[in-house]
Amino acid sequence: MNRRALPLPRWGKAVGVVVVVLVLLFTGLRLLDRLDGVFGTETHDRSGPALLKSVRDLSRYDAASGNFQVVVDLEKDTKYLPDAVRGTRTLYIGAGTVDAYVDLGKVDDGDVRVNGDRTKATLTLPHAQLGKPALDTDRSYAVSKQRGLLDRLGDLFSDNPNDERAVRKLAARHIGEAAKDSDLTGRAERNTTDMLRGLLRSLGFKEVRVAYAA
Repeated sequence: MNRRALPLPRWGKAVGVVVVVLVLLFTGLRLLDRLDGVFGTETHDRSGPALLKSVRDLSRYDAASGNFQVVVDLEKDTKYLPDAVRGTRTLYIGAGTVDAYVDLGKVDDGDVRVNGDRTKATLTLPHAQLGKPALDTDRSYAVSKQRGLLDRLGDLFSDNPNDERAVRKLAARHIGEAAKDSDLTGRAERNTTDMLRGLLRSLGFKEVRVAYAA
């Protein structure tokens, strides 16, 4: 005697559908993993470029340094006395360096402009300035010293440090003047421009314009 199979209730059918969907989903995920291993995958960073808020954090940027050598001829005379009696003349070779820098700490918010899609940046910077001349005493020396009789007698009791300071101070001043006559500030601005362009392009900016205020 045959017995007719009882129909499944609705909840049983629903459970069966869910089980089938989960099996298919799990099988599909494993298949995708295998396909990734065959064809390979690539990861692309679609993040936008970073903001320019760190420009001022660079503060003073020492962009160039110049080496200079000057000749100082310092002569001191005494009224009414010949040089053979009282007077000095020192021929001195002064060597030193001067740094040129751009003060990025003075850049205001309006000096840094970025377009809407953050691919183009325009910066307006202050012009480069010269730092204080630094005399290198190891490379500076006196070529000759001419001293009167009274000065030579004075040397027996003192090494005349004031004379050394005077000629060194004058050498440092001439080094500073030589730096002003050179293209050191121009080179500093070109180096600063190259540095900022490289930095901002590494952050994602495609076009970087740098100008210097009048």
